[in-house]
Amino acid sequence: MIPIGEGGGGVGWLTGYFPKTVSHSSAIPPVGSPGNNPPSTRVSPPDGGVVMFKAVALCILVGCGVAIVSAQDQQVIVLNEKGKDHFETDFAAGGRFQLEVQSGDVRISGTDSNKISIHYMGRNVSDIQDVKVRCKKRGSAAALEISGAPHNDFHILIEIPRESDLRVRMPFGELVVEKVHGAKDVELHAGQLTMDIGDPKEYDLIEASVLTGELDLSAIGVEKGGLFRSYKKAGPGRYRLYAHVGSGEIDFR
Repeated sequence: MIPIGEGGGGVGWLTGYFPKTVSHSSAIPPVGSPGNNPPSTRVSPPDGGVVMFKAVALCILVGCGVAIVSAQDQQVIVLNEKGKDHFETDFAAGGRFQLEVQSGDVRISGTDSNKISIHYMGRNVSDIQDVKVRCKKRGSAAALEISGAPHNDFHILIEIPRESDLRVRMPFGELVVEKVHGAKDVELHAGQLTMDIGDPKEYDLIEASVLTGELDLSAIGVEKGGLFRSYKKAGPGRYRLYAHVGSGEIDFR
């Protein structure tokens, strides 16, 4: 496994990096590291009028749950929402998407839209008053946190651009990843992980493991069950695939 982020609460997206392409030992450098940021343009206003306009605009955005700050010469956008029945924000294909989500029933689906969208379903879909969504975006990276949702009969659908690198951390529950083309790094403490992996030849490394449970890797013709089951194989592709469940089952299809 290639480390991503630091310990502690929240998504470690500012210091983390994603496994992706090129070689078995390489990884995309951290977001904001030297050589990984597009050049920025700064314009000094001739008088205070532009500065005042920016200050007023920032106050308006903060009041709407949006904060814009500067980090290492690249703009950071922070979105916070609570109790909304839908969430959506722009996010271009080819980016890096991180998710920390509470235990539950979650599906991540790749689409042709250049957006991140969250939809809620289930018998308790009306109980969203405590659902919190926090999204940080900088350049081609986005980090999303979802918390406060009901634990029973509540389903979360997250749509992201099909061409995305993906990192997910989830405590317990059922997680489905489908139609996402890119590097994948997914961990659950316990539960069921089902992943559409596409063509296995697209990966330079495939690694899957459970401490106790079952590996049903039908996409690559492997089935294992019991304690400390694992599978690891290098390949000719560009992407890296890592999946781990502490107790439960991993399905590759």
